[in-house]
Amino acid sequence: MTDHALPDWRDALPWPSVDTHKHRRGRLGVVSGKATQTGAARLAARAGLRIGAGVVRILCPPDAAPVIAPAIEAIMLTAFTGSETLFEAAEGMDAVVVGPAAGVNDATVINIHALAETGAALVIDADGLTAFEHRAADLFQVLDRDDVLTPHEGEFKRLFPGLLDLGREEAARIASERARAVVVLKGPATVIAAPDGRVAVNDNGTPWLATAGSGDVLAGMIGGLIAQRMDSFDSARAAVWMHAEAARGFGPGLIAEDLPERLPGVLAALYAQAAT
Repeated sequence: MTDHALPDWRDALPWPSVDTHKHRRGRLGVVSGKATQTGAARLAARAGLRIGAGVVRILCPPDAAPVIAPAIEAIMLTAFTGSETLFEAAEGMDAVVVGPAAGVNDATVINIHALAETGAALVIDADGLTAFEHRAADLFQVLDRDDVLTPHEGEFKRLFPGLLDLGREEAARIASERARAVVVLKGPATVIAAPDGRVAVNDNGTPWLATAGSGDVLAGMIGGLIAQRMDSFDSARAAVWMHAEAARGFGPGLIAEDLPERLPGVLAALYAQAAT
């Protein structure tokens, strides 16, 4: 199926009610890279907060904390020293974004294994995918149907070599079944596939999204919706569509930092439609 101008996931969007408090709106964690690589996590965290997660916390190595702290306000911050303290920091979270600028190394692999034990839904992007090149089965063993992988084509080829020869939709479908998780194959027409066989193709893509950091924003948006207990497949579909709408509304000159600030307008339009 294709997501058109009035997509059916709108009815599942998690609007707050009059008695909603921040913890009921969900808790999102975002894992940061080292001190020189914190921007990706900050983008993802801000996007998760903008899309409605009630509490967002960046989890970072100790050297990154003095860099991140002056750059955030409503977003909280916790330092971790290894996989054990990362596990402790992430316990109780509803979703965690991991991978953006995390580093392509064994530490990222170990951290993802630790996060998989917390019960939080994982949104794994960027370095979190590439770190499992040549050992994809090791990643798939710790995933479940609520988790989301968000590869562009290069990252997809590293985890699923040869599948793209079958075409993007079939490749995403098979990849999702193999990984036992939702797969978001990014591109001009992003394909979203669930392990139960559901496949959607987003039709509102825009070239303005071809800018550094836009994928980090998308990962945070997906995580923010999942944290609010929206189905992971629908969260991915909704985030991909809103991501493109935010970019389209800005147009030329877009940079990733602009995307979270465009989300209120996109959300307001969807909320108005829900009220009619």
